[in-house]
Amino acid sequence: MQHDIKPEDHGSRGQAMADAVQSCVHCGFCLAACPTYSVLGEEMDSPRGRIYLMKNVLEGHLEAEEAQPYIDRCLGCMGCVPACPSGVAYGDLLTSYRAIQEKNRQRPLIDTITRRLIIETLPYPQRFRLAARTGKLGRMVQGALPDQLGAMIGLLPETLPAQRPLPNLIPAQGKRRARVAFLTGCVQQVLNPEINRATVDLLAANGVEVIIPAGQGCCGSILMHIGEEKRAQQLARNNLSVFPKDVDAIITNAAGCGSGMHEYPLLFKGESEESEAASFAHKVQDVTTFLAALGLRDIPEEQPPRRAAYHDACHLAHAQGITDPPRDLLRAIPNLSLIELNDGAFCCGSAGTYNLEQPEIAQELGRQKAQAIISSGAEMVVMGNIGCFTQIQTHLNILNHPLPIRHTVQLLADAYHL
Repeated sequence: MQHDIKPEDHGSRGQAMADAVQSCVHCGFCLAACPTYSVLGEEMDSPRGRIYLMKNVLEGHLEAEEAQPYIDRCLGCMGCVPACPSGVAYGDLLTSYRAIQEKNRQRPLIDTITRRLIIETLPYPQRFRLAARTGKLGRMVQGALPDQLGAMIGLLPETLPAQRPLPNLIPAQGKRRARVAFLTGCVQQVLNPEINRATVDLLAANGVEVIIPAGQGCCGSILMHIGEEKRAQQLARNNLSVFPKDVDAIITNAAGCGSGMHEYPLLFKGESEESEAASFAHKVQDVTTFLAALGLRDIPEEQPPRRAAYHDACHLAHAQGITDPPRDLLRAIPNLSLIELNDGAFCCGSAGTYNLEQPEIAQELGRQKAQAIISSGAEMVVMGNIGCFTQIQTHLNILNHPLPIRHTVQLLADAYHL
């Protein structure tokens, strides 16, 4: 592909986008790894097609409006990244391109409303809790609502769990082996706060002192990945200021958050916080990676026999390259049989806010993922991302095949009888 993009024309991220475009040799290995291409069968809905479109927009050969529907339909799942023999940094290109285009974009009214609801509620737990409670009233008229708003209501649980505030410090049990800070996240606090409780209990049981910084908030990943750069920076700056620097790691238990925080150097490219963001990102670890490296203390042998399917969250497996650590931890649980799914780690269709903004494609991917789980014969599903949790639970219910869904840390905490 001819490298004609002038990095200086596209701000601090221009070089990252130019490098990504230059790396693509249009070989097509990404096609088989792309969920939207598998569903739609359209070249422009594949990674190499989107790279071609973004290149031509950035060079001024194509109007942004002509390319936008195809870029919008990209999940951002990064399934193409490990499949690419040329090492194209597709995520750097996509995130940067969306940030540039969003500044001047005009959207239809329903898209504007949907996006405003996302921006103003999801990153803020109290607002989201209130919106979720209010949204349940919409079930009575769900079928009469536009697709995007109907999709939002359809993903809400029937009831919300009670809040369980965590203390600012959870001491290590026994000899202290490490000291970490923990990101509590935003959506997860509302939909499944037990995941955070299980995380800190599991860390403490394995000799880890856990600090939960006061004043922390959303990491900004949700907004960063939909092009809301300035808002994402504002949220990230807050966390850069409140998280301690004298810890062994900054722990997250949500794949999307971990992926986004590793992108902080890109988010702050050319900004005064770039160096600080890089230091922060270097300390970020998924809880499974951290515990696998630390080593688990002995798990009690008395465990019931179970068959669990493990679902690879895209932003854990593809964006961060984390596939073995969660499996290694789960295999340490006696009598647990771990089942691999036959769908090649395809995205479940959640993808941050994708199942809200592109409901038709997301529903098809959710159906396919639920069917793969049912076909596996598993008794439960294990995963490491709250978005996947909600999406998969919804589609298993639609297929009248509800199964217990657990986060990796929840299953481990259960094994320790925490």
